[in-house]
Amino acid sequence: MEKMAFLFPGQGAQYIGMGKEISEKYSVANRIFETSSEALKLDMKKLCFEGPDSELMKTEFTQPAILTTSIAILRVIEDYGLSAEVCAGLSLGEYSALVYGGALDFEDAVVLVRKRGKYMQEAVPLGKGTMAAILGLDNIKVAEIIKKASEKGIVEGANYNCPGQVVISGEIDAVNEACSIAKDMGAKRAAVLSVSAPFHCSMLKGAGHKIKEELNKVEINKLDKKVISNVTGNYISNENEIKDLLVKQVSMPVLWEQSIERMVHDGVDTFVEIGPGKTLVGFAKKIGKKNKKELNLYNIENLENLENLINILRN
Repeated sequence: MEKMAFLFPGQGAQYIGMGKEISEKYSVANRIFETSSEALKLDMKKLCFEGPDSELMKTEFTQPAILTTSIAILRVIEDYGLSAEVCAGLSLGEYSALVYGGALDFEDAVVLVRKRGKYMQEAVPLGKGTMAAILGLDNIKVAEIIKKASEKGIVEGANYNCPGQVVISGEIDAVNEACSIAKDMGAKRAAVLSVSAPFHCSMLKGAGHKIKEELNKVEINKLDKKVISNVTGNYISNENEIKDLLVKQVSMPVLWEQSIERMVHDGVDTFVEIGPGKTLVGFAKKIGKKNKKELNLYNIENLENLENLINILRN
């Protein structure tokens, strides 16, 4: 293996039982769940391992739950001596990346993302905004669709995930109009997502202002790993940028495809997704294919994944 990157998942990856096996076997993972519970004054193990789903799905709980699970698993693989010189996280996952990169202390991050979730949820009244996934069209066509649909209201690109997959965000009428235009233009699929708010669009600027106030209470440490920002799709050049980027990130599109391309271009050939789900390695596979690069892709969310990867690295 030549050059490795760690990837950290965002909201939507959560499920009941995440992190349970690893936490029960490894005390270093268990400690992260306990630290999270103390910092947030809630039983994080019960939330992640038992649910109920109705609680785990609430944005203000989902975000710290995914962050906690990701960092718990990260601490185990670090104990095995596994490290990456570069990392990135999708939306919420950027906080996990910044914890790995040394810029944020875990306790600060978990408190921040709970508030982030709450502010994002509250930013737009229910029934006013939504998001939709457009599959099978390139970014140029999606830009045309957004332009046309904007006559009906706010609609913007929210997540540029991988070739042929863009998520849009905005006011319900405008998003529905964009889906209709996308289907006319030959999209494989254009479907409204079951989300509680129009994330990563200008309608969430108010949430960004509130997050800024919370970030001002937190100390940012020196980065000791390279972290790629969602907002720029490029490396964070110094610690002074981090707070501003995290504020912007809430209301600006996630440039995920560009982030992975940046790493591939710089010689990363091995990607390890750490935390619930395996969506990000799926995106990386498509991005690698587009760039004619054969990538080594792994995800670690349970004991079986963990043991497989450790065995591969030892051989």
